[in-house]
Amino acid sequence: MDIKKICVVGAGNMGHQIALNAAISGFTVKCTDVNPDILKKAEDFVNTYLPQRVAKGKMTEEKAKAVRANISFTANLKEAARDVDLVIEAVLEILDLKRKIFKQLDEICPPHTILATNSSFIVSSKIADVTNRPDKVCNMHYFNPALVMKLVEVVQGAHTSDETAASIMEVSLALGKEPVLLKKEIEGFLVNRIMAAICTEALHIYDMGVSSFEEIDKALMYGLGHPMGAFRLMDLTGIDLTYILNMEKYKATGDPQYKPSPYVVEKYVKGEWGQKTGKGWYDYTKK
Repeated sequence: MDIKKICVVGAGNMGHQIALNAAISGFTVKCTDVNPDILKKAEDFVNTYLPQRVAKGKMTEEKAKAVRANISFTANLKEAARDVDLVIEAVLEILDLKRKIFKQLDEICPPHTILATNSSFIVSSKIADVTNRPDKVCNMHYFNPALVMKLVEVVQGAHTSDETAASIMEVSLALGKEPVLLKKEIEGFLVNRIMAAICTEALHIYDMGVSSFEEIDKALMYGLGHPMGAFRLMDLTGIDLTYILNMEKYKATGDPQYKPSPYVVEKYVKGEWGQKTGKGWYDYTKK
């Protein structure tokens, strides 16, 4: 399938970087969000990022102009998705919200359009049934920051056609990524399934008062060779995301072991969500 036009739904930290990555790779991209403040912030990011790349000699002036022409922003979902070949949804990790959006997309998009979710935990089989094209629904999971991280996890559920999976693998390569194909759905996919176990244990050790979060991060970095510790990683991806994912899993299973750590709950309530808010486990206001 020849994918040329892409719509990214959700202009937050992941969404606007996914959109910009696609624009840099030569695709025509429309980025949409219901929140005008987030949409403006996303557009401001693009308008700042491209001149910076030129100033650093990482991109030519002509290339920057072409990239800027490739990407546009709109609050109108119908305008953003009505004529695209691929939609990548990157909204909050809330199942009901994703199902609502995919139902709308199914009504708006042409029959050939593939509907992909960037969800890091929610499998597409929980969403596909609200559409009339379950064979064209799959997971296309980027990693944060999406402009830098090379990996994309492509998850082929039982409902996803081989053609759709192959198309997403192909477009991921065209986006300059290194895709890996999961031939069946599994909770957490590959990377997050492994990292969730590490973060859960790190939080458990911290909850018990065994060691400070700084010391735990240091142990992971210098003992296991991780580029950053579990708590620094939570700050990067968002403590709000950690909280939401844990709560969704707890609500789905009723198992108390999936309740978020009291410290995560405290930071979520305070709005200390990590780098995006200036403070999480670590303080970023002085940087």
